[in-house]
Amino acid sequence: MACYLTTGKHMSIYWSVLTVLTLLAITAPIALLFGFGGASAARSHFAPLRWLGQTYISIVRGVPEIAFFLFFVIALDQIIEYLRHKVKCPDWSQPIWQGNDFVVCQAAKMPLGNAPQWVHETYGFSIAILTFAIVYGAFAANVLFGAMRAVPHAQLETAEAYGMTRRQTYWRVLVPQMWVYALPGLSNLWMVLIKATPLLFLLGVEDIVYWARELGGTKTPRFTDYPHGDWRMWYFLALLVFYLAFTRVSEIVLARIMARLTHGQATAGGEAQRKAAA
Repeated sequence: MACYLTTGKHMSIYWSVLTVLTLLAITAPIALLFGFGGASAARSHFAPLRWLGQTYISIVRGVPEIAFFLFFVIALDQIIEYLRHKVKCPDWSQPIWQGNDFVVCQAAKMPLGNAPQWVHETYGFSIAILTFAIVYGAFAANVLFGAMRAVPHAQLETAEAYGMTRRQTYWRVLVPQMWVYALPGLSNLWMVLIKATPLLFLLGVEDIVYWARELGGTKTPRFTDYPHGDWRMWYFLALLVFYLAFTRVSEIVLARIMARLTHGQATAGGEAQRKAAA
């Protein structure tokens, strides 16, 4: 069993665990930036910016995730290749759209056909990060927008009465206090993001679910040195343990962050801490 679990194929599923963790580590802060920007735009006093923020939140949240992943990746890839085509092949005389085919010159391909494998994998992974960040950034924007509205308006008026500008009130009063209201929603969003990582397969990234299905399927002596029957149940059981353990660790960390944010705040969590200390 030890030899079986350390074959070259099995190293792929171990690397895919690292891929999932890397995706989460990079996507979460980027999605939070998208969310913060979307929420700030949605409450802007400048009407076009406010409409842009509200449109971003409404459209992305209203489209099913799987449909957005399939459409956005294809559209983004074609936009990149189209722009490269205009720059690198200005003398191209053939139409780019030929029926249902999207045809650009070889120099405009992204990545190039002769590029190393790691370039193709890095490009696909980068597209996956951007897609996840845009989708879950819209949900984060909705959470942060609600958290900003939950901050007592009297505190903002008091800050302005003390002579703070609108920008100072925003960064020194509103933003520091909104996190305590936003964290419950953001923690739920983090859990949803963890569960959404199997969608990586739709974006061409070989994740742990892909390898669990691939390695757990029936193998005959013709294709492997370790033939076995259908072991997918055991592989998916291992994935179940992995995701449950990961979410449990996330819950512990988020609970500690919440306790730190509510310390001294006039919230239910802060009141509970004061009663416990008393």
